[in-house]
Amino acid sequence: MNPVLNMDAATLSPIALFLQADWVVKSVMAGLLLASIWTWAIIIAFSGRLRRTRAEMGRFERDFWKAEDIDAFHKAESNRDLPSARVFSAGVQEWRRSTASGTVDKGGTRERLATSMGAAVALEIDKLSDRLNILATIGSVAPFVGLFGTVWGIMRSFTSIASAQNSSLAVVAPGIAEALFATAIGLFAAIPAVIAYNRFSHGVNKVEAGLNRFADGFHTTLSRQLDAAR
Repeated sequence: MNPVLNMDAATLSPIALFLQADWVVKSVMAGLLLASIWTWAIIIAFSGRLRRTRAEMGRFERDFWKAEDIDAFHKAESNRDLPSARVFSAGVQEWRRSTASGTVDKGGTRERLATSMGAAVALEIDKLSDRLNILATIGSVAPFVGLFGTVWGIMRSFTSIASAQNSSLAVVAPGIAEALFATAIGLFAAIPAVIAYNRFSHGVNKVEAGLNRFADGFHTTLSRQLDAAR
């Protein structure tokens, strides 16, 4: 076995490539590795949060439609840390404010109820999707950061060729390998971020649709009470 080939294989290992790189490429690699760790931390945390939120919303809505007394249900469930509960509370609070006086403007009450619960839905979705912008940023920026490291590494390789006045593979390979390794780390960070962003966006859209359906159903219930009032 050729000892030169053994040495080349060792110097082309991922750890060796990182250690041999200059400070610019090392900074790119380190930043992309941190971005990858951050991405996976968000994926794990958000996945559990989204699953719990959807399950608890389903239970809340089933309990709500079974409840016979809206005021009693509101007193028991309004303080729950749940999007459905906060949308429900927004509707109840607006209902109480609009019907507190002796004379009730039915059309105005309906509009205020829709606006109040619609704003609550939008606020809950903004809070739920807060971390998704980080995944979107990493997914779109990481490949270009890796490409910057690639370009810098290739420039360094050409400088090494010029200094050594030797274009053999032993001179060129380490620098080019460092450059391509930076791109690989960029893709390693970006691909999970893009997949997770698309998947979680779909999940958030389903939560939003569920909240809107709940708000519409609650609005219909309150609207019937307005029609029944004289």
